[in-house]
Amino acid sequence: MDEQEQRAAIMEFEKNRQILGNISAQKQQVSFQLEMLKSSLEEMSKNKEKNVYKVVGNVLFLKDAKEMKEELEERRESTDLRLKTIEKQEESIIKKLNSLKTKIEGAAKEEEEKKKAKN
Repeated sequence: MDEQEQRAAIMEFEKNRQILGNISAQKQQVSFQLEMLKSSLEEMSKNKEKNVYKVVGNVLFLKDAKEMKEELEERRESTDLRLKTIEKQEESIIKKLNSLKTKIEGAAKEEEEKKKAKN
Protein backbone atom coordinates (compact mmCIF):
# COMPACT_ATOMS: atom_id res chain seq x y z
CA MET A 1 0.00 0.00 0.00
CA ASP A 2 1.55 3.29 -1.02
CA GLU A 3 1.37 6.48 1.02
CA GLN A 4 -1.59 7.91 -0.92
CA GLU A 5 -3.65 4.74 -0.44
CA GLN A 6 -2.74 4.74 3.23
CA ARG A 7 -3.95 8.34 3.63
CA ALA A 8 -7.19 7.48 1.81
CA ALA A 9 -7.72 4.48 4.09
CA ILE A 10 -7.12 6.65 7.18
CA MET A 11 -9.58 9.27 5.91
CA GLU A 12 -12.17 6.56 5.22
CA PHE A 13 -11.57 5.16 8.70
CA GLU A 14 -12.20 8.58 10.29
CA LYS A 15 -15.32 9.12 8.19
CA ASN A 16 -16.71 5.74 9.24
CA ARG A 17 -15.84 6.44 12.86
CA GLN A 18 -17.96 9.61 12.68
CA ILE A 19 -20.78 7.66 11.04
CA LEU A 20 -20.56 5.11 13.86
CA GLY A 21 -20.89 7.95 16.39
CA ASN A 22 -24.03 9.19 14.65
CA ILE A 23 -25.48 5.69 14.47
CA SER A 24 -24.74 5.14 18.17
CA ALA A 25 -26.56 8.38 19.04
CA GLN A 26 -29.54 7.29 16.92
CA LYS A 27 -29.51 3.87 18.58
CA GLN A 28 -29.57 5.45 22.02
CA GLN A 29 -32.46 7.73 21.08
CA VAL A 30 -34.51 4.93 19.51
CA SER A 31 -33.79 2.63 22.48
CA PHE A 32 -35.10 5.33 24.79
CA GLN A 33 -38.25 5.72 22.67
CA LEU A 34 -38.76 1.96 22.73
CA GLU A 35 -38.43 1.82 26.52
CA MET A 36 -40.94 4.66 26.88
CA LEU A 37 -43.41 2.84 24.63
CA LYS A 38 -42.96 -0.39 26.59
CA SER A 39 -43.49 1.50 29.83
CA SER A 40 -46.65 3.13 28.45
CA LEU A 41 -47.99 -0.24 27.30
CA GLU A 42 -47.27 -1.73 30.70
CA GLU A 43 -49.21 1.05 32.41
CA MET A 44 -52.04 0.65 29.89
CA SER A 45 -52.33 -3.05 30.76
CA LYS A 46 -52.64 -2.15 34.47
CA ASN A 47 -55.24 0.50 33.73
CA LYS A 48 -58.89 -0.62 33.73
CA GLU A 49 -60.27 2.69 32.44
CA LYS A 50 -62.18 2.74 29.17
CA ASN A 51 -60.69 6.06 28.14
CA VAL A 52 -57.24 7.58 28.43
CA TYR A 53 -55.71 10.91 27.55
CA LYS A 54 -53.34 11.33 24.64
CA VAL A 55 -50.95 14.27 24.47
CA VAL A 56 -50.67 15.90 21.05
CA GLY A 57 -48.46 18.96 21.21
CA ASN A 58 -49.79 21.03 24.10
CA VAL A 59 -53.30 19.53 24.01
CA LEU A 60 -54.77 16.50 25.79
CA PHE A 61 -57.35 14.43 23.92
CA LEU A 62 -59.66 11.83 25.39
CA LYS A 63 -59.23 8.56 23.50
CA ASP A 64 -60.56 5.02 23.76
CA ALA A 65 -58.08 2.94 25.78
CA LYS A 66 -58.21 -0.02 23.35
CA GLU A 67 -57.48 2.21 20.37
CA MET A 68 -54.64 3.87 22.25
CA LYS A 69 -53.16 0.52 23.23
CA GLU A 70 -53.29 -0.62 19.58
CA GLU A 71 -51.65 2.61 18.47
CA LEU A 72 -48.89 2.23 21.07
CA GLU A 73 -48.35 -1.41 20.09
CA GLU A 74 -47.96 -0.43 16.41
CA ARG A 75 -45.49 2.31 17.34
CA ARG A 76 -43.57 -0.15 19.53
CA GLU A 77 -43.32 -2.64 16.67
CA SER A 78 -42.11 -0.03 14.17
CA THR A 79 -39.65 1.40 16.71
CA ASP A 80 -38.35 -2.10 17.45
CA LEU A 81 -37.86 -2.69 13.72
CA ARG A 82 -36.06 0.64 13.40
CA LEU A 83 -33.77 -0.29 16.30
CA LYS A 84 -32.90 -3.61 14.64
CA THR A 85 -32.08 -1.79 11.40
CA ILE A 86 -29.83 0.65 13.24
CA GLU A 87 -28.09 -2.26 15.01
CA LYS A 88 -27.40 -3.90 11.62
CA GLN A 89 -25.95 -0.61 10.32
CA GLU A 90 -23.82 -0.39 13.44
CA GLU A 91 -22.51 -3.94 12.95
CA SER A 92 -21.70 -3.22 9.31
CA ILE A 93 -19.76 -0.05 10.16
CA ILE A 94 -17.87 -1.82 12.97
CA LYS A 95 -16.84 -4.59 10.54
CA LYS A 96 -15.73 -1.98 8.03
CA LEU A 97 -13.75 -0.11 10.71
CA ASN A 98 -12.05 -3.32 11.86
CA SER A 99 -11.15 -4.16 8.27
CA LEU A 100 -9.72 -0.68 7.66
CA LYS A 101 -7.84 -0.81 10.96
CA THR A 102 -6.23 -4.10 9.98
CA LYS A 103 -5.35 -2.73 6.55
CA ILE A 104 -3.83 0.47 8.00
CA GLU A 105 -1.90 -1.38 10.69
CA GLY A 106 -0.59 -3.87 8.12
CA ALA A 107 0.61 -1.06 5.89
CA ALA A 108 2.28 0.70 8.81
CA LYS A 109 4.01 -2.52 9.87
CA GLU A 110 5.14 -3.14 6.29
CA GLU A 111 6.55 0.37 6.08
CA GLU A 112 8.37 -0.08 9.38
CA GLU A 113 9.90 -3.36 8.18
CA LYS A 114 11.10 -1.66 4.98
CA LYS A 115 12.82 1.04 7.06
CA LYS A 116 14.51 -1.60 9.25
CA ALA A 117 15.64 -3.51 6.16
CA LYS A 118 17.28 -0.37 4.75
CA ASN A 119 19.28 0.15 7.95
